[in-house]
Amino acid sequence: MRIGLLTEGGYPYVGGDAGLWCDRLVRGLGHHEFDVYAFSRSQAQEDAGWVPLPPQVTRVRTAPLWTTEDDGVVHGRRARRRFTEHYGELAAVLSAADPAATRAPAEADRFAHALYGLAELAHDEGGLDAALRSETAVRILERACRAPRVLRAAREARVPDLLTVAARLQHALRPLSLDWYEEDGLGAVDLCHAASGGTAALPGLLAGHFFDVPLLVTEYGVRLRTHYLTRPDAPPAVRSLLAAFHGRLAAETYRRAAFVTPGNTHARRWQERCGADRARIRTVHPGMDATPFVEAEESPEHANPDTLVWTGRVEPAKDLVSLLHAFSGIRAEVPGARLRIIGGPAGPVGAAYLEHCRALAARLFPGGAEGGPHPAGTGPVSFEEIGGPEPTVRAEAYASGAVIVLSSVVEGFPDGLVEAMLSARATVSTDVGAVVEVIGGTGLVVPPRDPRALAEACVALLRDPERRARLGAAARARALELFTVEQNVAAFHDLYLEIAAHSPVHRVLLNDTGDPLPFATPAEVHVPVDRTGPASRPPFRTAPAWATGTPERATDVLRPPTPASATPVPATPLVPATEAAR
Repeated sequence: MRIGLLTEGGYPYVGGDAGLWCDRLVRGLGHHEFDVYAFSRSQAQEDAGWVPLPPQVTRVRTAPLWTTEDDGVVHGRRARRRFTEHYGELAAVLSAADPAATRAPAEADRFAHALYGLAELAHDEGGLDAALRSETAVRILERACRAPRVLRAAREARVPDLLTVAARLQHALRPLSLDWYEEDGLGAVDLCHAASGGTAALPGLLAGHFFDVPLLVTEYGVRLRTHYLTRPDAPPAVRSLLAAFHGRLAAETYRRAAFVTPGNTHARRWQERCGADRARIRTVHPGMDATPFVEAEESPEHANPDTLVWTGRVEPAKDLVSLLHAFSGIRAEVPGARLRIIGGPAGPVGAAYLEHCRALAARLFPGGAEGGPHPAGTGPVSFEEIGGPEPTVRAEAYASGAVIVLSSVVEGFPDGLVEAMLSARATVSTDVGAVVEVIGGTGLVVPPRDPRALAEACVALLRDPERRARLGAAARARALELFTVEQNVAAFHDLYLEIAAHSPVHRVLLNDTGDPLPFATPAEVHVPVDRTGPASRPPFRTAPAWATGTPERATDVLRPPTPASATPVPATPLVPATEAAR
């Protein structure tokens, strides 16, 4: 199969979000071809370059999200009328939107009609950026907000608010103006796999609209929730209109996707609340490489039986203040206890928070808080920079402790907790995010911001080595069953084949003489399926006449295609996607 992998600020850029996950997926599915369509978030990200790409990545096309480019397109009278119609309908839906109407079929159809109408206009005219930034767009928003029966916050929008909303909508709708939607672009892939919701999924929606390419959406952190948590100080009108847009876009994405794959039950609940069909949701936990942590599991004698270890990025959400206060109570019960805080600050806010934590530790433990790179000495608390990004460095940190502590007040999927479980270490964690789902009874969980409960749980494990060993062994067994790279790759391989079995063949591969290549079309597409149920996607649509010959505006890097094999690929045992308990 040929997969169109859609990313935003991630793969293939160095240090991008979800970059490691995407790289493991691509390398683990070497018998498929991958075309990567990536959005960059900053000049620094582009300057850092790409990670090394495997041979199965045959094409990379990129587009920036951090610049405002003038496409130079001047619309004629008919195009301006079309823009006014579709953008006006979009503005009317957003200004009249309310949370209860997000999943209403009529409102969903209005949003979809406006969105795809703007997309078709962008293709017909060669771009839409200038129109989205124009005074006309602002006046259309103003008329929609002044119409009867609109939200109160929208009715009270001032001109600066409307300018802000227009600029944010132009940023969010920038993918409409790209030249990716061609027969030799996204129209040539068998499946679009969006590595996140929001902007990254929008090209997949358009590929489905124009070419009936199926869409798979993976969200390890729900993008809509991220939008709700950012810019809390924005004016009410801005928050209201943008929340309506992102909510509608999320609902349309879930409605059109063949499958939606959250990384945990917490994300799944958000998706269901935003309109995702439960029958098309498959929970696929993130996969991690267990190999670097084997030595930590096999060498428990190297662990200090009185040492607690915390690892991660230092920032306020990790609540190290509560951890330090809890450790004060731990020292009263276990005088020989030590605490290693291993990790660097996350930006300027993290650096200031780290200094605050150092000062607090100096007050709580006079003469005993260390700042050196090694935990040896008389101080019970040490602040250490992690030695590098390699997993072996983190494995050594877990190996040095008897109990691994997570003290966060906000957490998505706790990767560090999974690493500690793979290291067969007993854990004490706060009940946030997906922690309870990950732990599954193999560690102790306490309420967040409760130093006393955190201290009591740590003392209980420090005093009971047999219990620590039992919990650590159970934790490793659970992590190996649910959270490995192999499990993750096999689950997506299974989903790819299931989607292919329910989708039409979009391309026929030919050899040099023009004959079909043997085994070029996977046998799974010929599997009989039950088509009596409700359709999960709109009817097949042929490629429009304008889909060829458009000039390129985004970076397009082609790699030589992988030669097709003349023999069938051996069957690979499939592991079904793990369904977490709701």
